[in-house]
Amino acid sequence: MKSSHLLFGIITLLSTSFLSVDAAVITVCSSCEVSSIKEGITVAQPHDTVLVESGEYFERAIIIDKPLTILGRDLPIIDGEFEEGIFEIRSDSVVLDGLQIQKIGVSYTKDYAAILINRSEKFEIRNCVLKDVFFGILIEKSHYGKIYNNKISSQAVEQYNSGNGIHGWHCSNLEIYDNEVSRLRDGIYLEFVDSSRIYRNLSYDNLRYGLHFMFSNHDDYFDNLFTQNGAGVAVMFSKFINMERNHFYKNWGTASYGLLLKEIYDAEIQNNVFEENTIGIFIEGSTRINYFRNDFKRNGWALKIAGGCYTNKFNENNFLNNSFDVSYNTKMNDNGFEGNFWSSYSGYDLDKDGIGDVPYRPVKLFSYVVNRTPETIILLRSLFIDILNFSERVSPVFTPDNLVDPMPKTHMIND
Repeated sequence: MKSSHLLFGIITLLSTSFLSVDAAVITVCSSCEVSSIKEGITVAQPHDTVLVESGEYFERAIIIDKPLTILGRDLPIIDGEFEEGIFEIRSDSVVLDGLQIQKIGVSYTKDYAAILINRSEKFEIRNCVLKDVFFGILIEKSHYGKIYNNKISSQAVEQYNSGNGIHGWHCSNLEIYDNEVSRLRDGIYLEFVDSSRIYRNLSYDNLRYGLHFMFSNHDDYFDNLFTQNGAGVAVMFSKFINMERNHFYKNWGTASYGLLLKEIYDAEIQNNVFEENTIGIFIEGSTRINYFRNDFKRNGWALKIAGGCYTNKFNENNFLNNSFDVSYNTKMNDNGFEGNFWSSYSGYDLDKDGIGDVPYRPVKLFSYVVNRTPETIILLRSLFIDILNFSERVSPVFTPDNLVDPMPKTHMIND
């Protein structure tokens, strides 16, 4: 038995070696025998490498229909002259590495992209710079791909004539990481994208969302930074989501939030930082979510909870100097708050166990008033409002009487 396994291993190793020896490198440059990328792809055999030398190439509608590696030396420029898309991948096992792809056409009927990936598996897009794009990387019905270490940007001004940086549709098992995406409509947009991991990305200055995903289940999002986007991050109609160690920073405006959760079920929101957003998290119709060890710093509203939110748990979070820690639009509450630190808590801890002896009511009556009449926000720091909030804490009338943290921490919670 052992000898047969050994023989099989030797045969496999030899066959792999022969394949790698057979793979060729086709060099593309202005003075080479092959002077265009299209020609290089045409003459290449499956699993060959097309090496694109430094220079400028005015090409578009480049179709890759066989397994290939397109490798750039010193970041060659592929310029679409604002006419249409540039690369279209129609094969499995394609790699694009080290290219600058720029000046993509804008269309109101077609989704022109710097790189379009259609019905592909085991692809990689890495170390590329995409500039002045309509869509950056558009992935359709593709699986087991990696997109990493790319820089994608445009000059988006209006949403109706702008595309997204990384856009996935009906995909699974994607890894999207270490990318920088800016000045597009949405930095990263995912729809019907399951079992994928999105991490260590920087998404900023986008017109609408730094990250926007819908109908996408069993996904992990961690160690991303979303900052100064038009409306923040939107998560809709999805379940079994893990969002950990992300930073939602300075998403500020009349209709902005760090994170919007709408119709989300069975999720973990842990160890994130929500800092200087108009609303840290806006939650609507979302159930069975654990909010654990998040920091809410200097937001307008840390949590703004609308209807249809049930069986959620808020434990060991830090609420630090927010104008409003929690806002509710109903008197009904089915969510649990326990063991959080509230910077506005003024209770005492006589036994010095780190837990306040007086329960804390985080919902202020004034937040209820502001929800109904936004103009009253100008009274935020007045003595009258302090008296109003105190009276509601003593005898709740408009706010949920069971929304209480029975064990507020008296010191910040650190990892």
